[in-house]
Amino acid sequence: MEKVTWKYGMAAVLTVWLVLVLAAWLHEPNAISLQERRPLAQFPEITAENLQNGRFMEDFESYTLDQFPARSLFRQIKALTHYYVLGQRDNNGIYLTQGQAAKLEYPLKEDAVFRARRLFEQIRQKHLQDSRVFVSVVPDKGYYLAEENGYLAMDYDRLFEIMSGMEGAVYVPLTDCLTGTDYYRTDTHWRQERLFAASERLCNSMNIPAPNQGEYRPTAATEPFYGVYYGQAALPMEPDVLYTLESDILEQCTVYNYETNTTLGIYDRSKLTGSDLYEVFLSGSVSLLRIDNPNAQTDRELILFRDSFGSAIAPLLVQGYRSITLVDIRYLSSAMLDRFIDFYGQDVLFLYSTIVLNNSETLR
Repeated sequence: MEKVTWKYGMAAVLTVWLVLVLAAWLHEPNAISLQERRPLAQFPEITAENLQNGRFMEDFESYTLDQFPARSLFRQIKALTHYYVLGQRDNNGIYLTQGQAAKLEYPLKEDAVFRARRLFEQIRQKHLQDSRVFVSVVPDKGYYLAEENGYLAMDYDRLFEIMSGMEGAVYVPLTDCLTGTDYYRTDTHWRQERLFAASERLCNSMNIPAPNQGEYRPTAATEPFYGVYYGQAALPMEPDVLYTLESDILEQCTVYNYETNTTLGIYDRSKLTGSDLYEVFLSGSVSLLRIDNPNAQTDRELILFRDSFGSAIAPLLVQGYRSITLVDIRYLSSAMLDRFIDFYGQDVLFLYSTIVLNNSETLR
């Protein structure tokens, strides 16, 4: 009886294995993973050189891992096992606490933060001698969630201290203007409809009119928003609802995209049917944009050096500026700025997240 049971068990294992092998070879390879928001490895090219140097087998291993049948299901089973059975406190560096998914951002890399500050100071010394210059840091949501819930956290106070020492710039603190709930539950970014306190702090510091919250209408996207942590954690979570803020002043603003030589509105609603709904804010990752506001309350202009967090808050600064030029030096080298921007004493704000500052090798 034991031999029969053993044989049936082996037969079942072999059957499952054969089904998975056949499925792996016969199914059409997926181009991207919507959950992980990244391209998936494709079948590698077979050449004599690739076979000889071992590159083919390396790429083939990546291909088999990325194209494994029911990969998302198995990732979720693994994550649930690690998180709830084995008692691990995070999965792929993502942890859940207070209904939020957040990423372990640890430790503080002081050299990286100093590198970012030196780069900003070089830009100021070269181009911004006639400008009023401000610097502010967007805390990642781990600032509000990690340490108090027993997770490792970088030394945020030291990071803020380093950035507040930027030569020739006024430092604008934002930590007391935000809470953990002002960020999407499944994503790294902050929620635009929760940024009135932060935008008011920035506007008051730069001495421009602050947005009147009563003039803005939060409008929900019809598609659910699955943020970047949803895919990385591979844990079951309810999606977020993404809101954009509508107002008469924003409807009359135009946004010029220097990369595509096109003009759109503040929100690129074509992105609401894509893989990352957050790109609705100023079309996502674009190296150089200009917002023009025909109804500005002043004749001043702003140059905003920013990462992706700046896309959501920039529309709340437009009432005080005739134009806002947004520069992302992750994609546009700071050595080439004067080829695209005419500097003549505009207000300047360096607004970067703790995540980017702690990994400043992305800044050029």
